[in-house]
Amino acid sequence: MPKSKHIYWHEGRVTKEDREKLLKQKGVVVWLTGLPASGKSTIARELEWRLYNMGKLAYVLDGDNIRHGLNSDLGFSPEDRKENIRRIGEVAKLFADAGIITITSFISPYREDRERARRLLKEGEFIEVYLKCPLEVLMERDPKGLYKKALAGEIKEFTGISAPYEEPLNPEIVLETDKETVEESTEKIISYLKEHGIV
Repeated sequence: MPKSKHIYWHEGRVTKEDREKLLKQKGVVVWLTGLPASGKSTIARELEWRLYNMGKLAYVLDGDNIRHGLNSDLGFSPEDRKENIRRIGEVAKLFADAGIITITSFISPYREDRERARRLLKEGEFIEVYLKCPLEVLMERDPKGLYKKALAGEIKEFTGISAPYEEPLNPEIVLETDKETVEESTEKIISYLKEHGIV
């Protein structure tokens, strides 16, 4: 709820449907969630590239990038993680309203926060994509060396080690990134978007 009481939502003359007609696509949020090193950023970028080459307008909201600006005031406590995802949910909603296929790449460890983001959008506009990968594979990959640091106690509140991750219960798409290539995982999402008339 806004703190100010005297603010009003202003509708424009151009609707979401008008923008979708112009862009020849539906404005949706493709919400990638999974443990660190599960492939979220890699698949988000590949998906954005594939959609661009199909003549579709997509944009990635990436966890690390957002923490450089919009959410630079937030840390990794449970409260800050909650606020991080709340803000992203609101930004993603605005992008989807603009008719853009919005790809979010965030660990987003708590089910409640992901569900709150889902509730901001209409039925079918929030596509939860769970990047499922065993912890031992993630620890082997560890491209940023974060698991190693977390296990050594150098990083506090690290998801999957010293902070919880709640798996999605009913995601629209599950990607098994230890078994699939980046291309195969991306193709699964593209196929879903085509089947549901989004692209």
